Amino acid sequence: MATRREHENGLGLSTEFAARELALIQELSPLLPEPSWLLEEWKRLVTKYRVSGKNSHDARLVACMNLSGIGAIPTFNVPDFSRFHGIEAVHPKTV
Repeated sequence: MATRREHENGLGLSTEFAARELALIQELSPLLPEPSWLLEEWKRLVTKYRVSGKNSHDARLVACMNLSGIGAIPTFNVPDFSRFHGIEAVHPKTV
């Protein structure tokens, strides 16, 4: 998303700039561990919400959120997360 072109719903950042920003974010925010049961939660969501294609990546994020007790995600693709009950998708421009 960071390096994806703006007209493709990205930020249009260079790889180098995005890498520096990611390093800063990692200093400020803890990384979530990937529990062994993440695969099972992902499969449950994909089946329940009939997710396919590239949206399966969104389902994986939601699976991790569910297992970690996180209820909101900042995203430029708010509609992609609307199918998942209990998840609040927030566009960064509204924060």
